[in-house]
Amino acid sequence: MSDQRLTQIQRQELKLSPQQIQLMKLLQLPLVELEQRIKEEIESNPALEDNESSEEEPLTDDSPSEEDDYNSGEGDDNGENDDYNDDEFNLDKDEEFDLTDYLPDDDEYDYAYKLQANNHSRDDEEYQAPITHEDSFQDYLIQQLGYHDLTEEEEIIGEMIIGNLDDNGYLSRPISNIVDDLLFTMNLETTEEEVRKVLNVVHLLDPPGIGATDLQECLLIQLERLQEENPYTDYKLSINIIKNCFEEFTKKHYDKIAKKTGASNHQLKAALDEILKLNPKPGDTSSTGSKNSYYIIPDFFISIKDGNLDLSLDGRNSPDLKINKQYVRMLDDFSKSKTSRSKQEAVQFVRQKIDNAKWFIDAIRQRHHTLYITMKAIMDIQREYFLTGDDTKLKPMILKDIAERVGLDISTVSRVANSKYVQTPYGTFQLKHFFSEGITNEEGEEVSTREIKKILQDCIGEENKMKPYTDEELMSILKEKGYPIARRTVAKYREQLGIPVARLRKEL
Repeated sequence: MSDQRLTQIQRQELKLSPQQIQLMKLLQLPLVELEQRIKEEIESNPALEDNESSEEEPLTDDSPSEEDDYNSGEGDDNGENDDYNDDEFNLDKDEEFDLTDYLPDDDEYDYAYKLQANNHSRDDEEYQAPITHEDSFQDYLIQQLGYHDLTEEEEIIGEMIIGNLDDNGYLSRPISNIVDDLLFTMNLETTEEEVRKVLNVVHLLDPPGIGATDLQECLLIQLERLQEENPYTDYKLSINIIKNCFEEFTKKHYDKIAKKTGASNHQLKAALDEILKLNPKPGDTSSTGSKNSYYIIPDFFISIKDGNLDLSLDGRNSPDLKINKQYVRMLDDFSKSKTSRSKQEAVQFVRQKIDNAKWFIDAIRQRHHTLYITMKAIMDIQREYFLTGDDTKLKPMILKDIAERVGLDISTVSRVANSKYVQTPYGTFQLKHFFSEGITNEEGEEVSTREIKKILQDCIGEENKMKPYTDEELMSILKEKGYPIARRTVAKYREQLGIPVARLRKEL
């Protein structure tokens, strides 16, 4: 029999409470989702309300007058002068619940946290982006499908094909799978030949190239459509290149294409120019006006006033939430009456709703504070950029720099940087746009990698497209400018900028 012993092991673990997890989720929500989350919380918790909804509700006869109103803390307009706890998620303290915490003290009672940042005067005009409703891209295609002479079964097949198009407008799903889908979901027995027949009709829809199975077919459909619509223009060489020299075309082996087609440099350049005018992603087009528009709503606004930077937050980041006074009065009434079992359950229910509402208000205020101090730290570090708009003025800055400056965890700063936008005089950017690592130049100064990428992008933009720079040549140019970086680093930055290798940048 083996000797079994009990041993004690001491280890340190970090466990987050449900409230802390919810707070972190609130922190990373964009504005639109935050508004929806607040709406859901108000709907699920009757003890929580905003000022707009409470003002619309008529007061009962036994409601307190304006002099005795519980909301006596009107001086807390911004929420920025409050004493915040250094612990960023210190909201769930295990303290014994005291009923008197929720009852008025003498004539003072304030559970209305007015969190709106009053950064503008009444004369300032507030711009609200228009909300429009538009048909989807699939609706646009199905509408066109109705203009063709199709049977009822063919219309069902066409709608199934359109429903299987990807975001680029390609039909990447095999025809055999579509036949199976029609049988199992629509109880329609058909053949691959019938599906291909309807697919040819889909190829006639706008934008041209829709329903292609790959890029080669997409370009070929567009060229054949152009040839049909413009019989006096010759697209034969362009069609020949895509049909018979597609691999050479994608690799920009122009000498092989010229040899294979027998075309002169002038003819080849003209044919390639026509191909480059085509749309490789017909499903991603906005020219039809059929796709929904998405607006970025900035969380922060940075402006320049008298040579100084001014930071403000969108007011929707800090809604005017408060505890429902009727629930407070319920607790007051319960405390003055005899306590029975049923009343104890009612007290427990009411105080739980008030407790949840109070926590949610605190969490929203904590979120507002965290957003502000994080953006303020970014603005202070990148002051020169926000004053000039010059990308080369961006300083090296990583998440750790901001976390140490504001006293928050790196993961908290990351949640803010990855999901929030700031509107500046030079455009609207995601916060992570301002983060970059740094390297040391020949003068011993630390410069941002974004500065190097900007110089690299300018060099490639000014190169001779008939003989573009190789990564080795770009490395030498950067070294001459005082940035000694390796060739593999040049290749990495070039790829991050979405710039292809020299061979693919070559033009005739």
